[in-house]
Amino acid sequence: MPTRHTPVLIVGGSLVGLSLSALLAQHEVPHLLVESHAGTAIHPRAASFHQRTMEVFRGLGIQEAVEAAAAREFVQNGAIVAVESLGGKQLATFFANFNAGVEDLSPTARLFITQVGLEPVLRDRAVELGAEHLFHTELVSLTPHADHVAAALRPRDGGEPFEVTADYVVAADGAHSGIREQLGLPMTGHGDFADCVTIYFRADLRELIGDRNLSVVYVNHPDLLGFFRFSLDAQSGFLAVFATFDADGARDSNPSHDLQTDRCLELVRTALGGGDDLPVEVESVQYWSAGAATAQSLRSGRVLLAGDAGHVMPPTGGFGGNTGVADAHNLAWKLALVHRGIAGPELLDTYDAERRPIAELTVEQAYTRYVLRVDPSLPQDDLQPQLDDPSIELGGLHRSSAVSGDDVVEPPLQDPREARWSVGARAPHHWVDEARTVSTLDLTAGGFALLLPEGFETSRVAAESFAAQIGLPVTVHPLAADSAIGAPGAVLIRPDGVVAWTSSSPSAAADEIAHTFERLLCRSETEAVPV
Repeated sequence: MPTRHTPVLIVGGSLVGLSLSALLAQHEVPHLLVESHAGTAIHPRAASFHQRTMEVFRGLGIQEAVEAAAAREFVQNGAIVAVESLGGKQLATFFANFNAGVEDLSPTARLFITQVGLEPVLRDRAVELGAEHLFHTELVSLTPHADHVAAALRPRDGGEPFEVTADYVVAADGAHSGIREQLGLPMTGHGDFADCVTIYFRADLRELIGDRNLSVVYVNHPDLLGFFRFSLDAQSGFLAVFATFDADGARDSNPSHDLQTDRCLELVRTALGGGDDLPVEVESVQYWSAGAATAQSLRSGRVLLAGDAGHVMPPTGGFGGNTGVADAHNLAWKLALVHRGIAGPELLDTYDAERRPIAELTVEQAYTRYVLRVDPSLPQDDLQPQLDDPSIELGGLHRSSAVSGDDVVEPPLQDPREARWSVGARAPHHWVDEARTVSTLDLTAGGFALLLPEGFETSRVAAESFAAQIGLPVTVHPLAADSAIGAPGAVLIRPDGVVAWTSSSPSAAADEIAHTFERLLCRSETEAVPV
């Protein structure tokens, strides 16, 4: 069997795998992505993307392309509401405007775009940056070793099987991850709690929608629970059905079992509330399970889990795809520095330490929203209180050896509206130019950013000297005395936008620089740790 080697093998070419591929390519890390399907997504999943994800896409240079693709699919900044039916009574408003209250927190905005529209943009950017993708290629087996991982792959078009050896493998193979199951990594949480179905349909919805700008419409009807999304021209959409009920109000134990066209039409018309004679055409039906669980570890040796392979959550809140992109963002720069021998392999341990607690919290928050917004009949005795959306999206705190500081914050989240430069938090957004085109979050540019106020000249010299010795990408940004960003002295920002270290003392900062970098990168203080 032919064999080839790659530093990183990504298994799974959907949203998370493609995001990781583009990020690795940006860091100039050779890698191979394999995906069993022939192309990118054909079902419009994961339509809600938050500011943190858009910041990642901004860093990849595709913010405008993503926004343009989104505009071709949906009217942006719509409301998220609950109704008895689309044409009936409105029960609640969760967001009057999707970006209300968060406009100043980021150089980007929340938006709606499906994976159908987004994945081709990611794939094109990754390939443009030098990534190699093999679609229609399936993983046959994976064999971990102490110094590499061997993967047997097979083209689905009948081509010759081949083997790839990799320094590291990232499993981005979805909620039913075969790699996770092979590694024996159990999932903990609420498990699957609803057998669901998504019905894609065509109908003229203009009269029912009227002049309302609706992004997500939850349906709480006596006959069914679910939610709608509608196309830009209001001529089509989908209804995701979580549960159905009989005439006596008894819950159907399996609403998605073998739905016939007539039953699909009945459900869509009921949720629309437009009458039994409303012309509706069912285009396709997709079955899936709603669940909430997190893997007990996101790493097993040289194999790392990302996205749904490591955590699954219901769609309430739109956190699933965004959490997966955050995984990729956290992991890419660490793999890059380990690959180059700049960081020690132990740096990859910080991926699980940082991402799993945030993922667990997000899973629970998505479940809380599911129970409160969709199905209050589910058990509520262990329900987490609902936390603030901007804090979940932008305020996750990272705790590992890849951050350094004494200001450990006990709460799991930080309110991004307070704009503090807390170690372990995402750097707060401030415009750094008068034209308001460059954000503090743009300063990393693929490497570390060191922000230095006046008086920290010796720190600049120390940082640039150390970085040059080991080949570490660090850009120093002097801050004017009248800078309005509120930095508490010297600030080191990681390539993923997380504050890694701060120092208020010019003399202490200069003395700490090299030691801080050694610790953050899990290096020996006398020599680089080999790959």
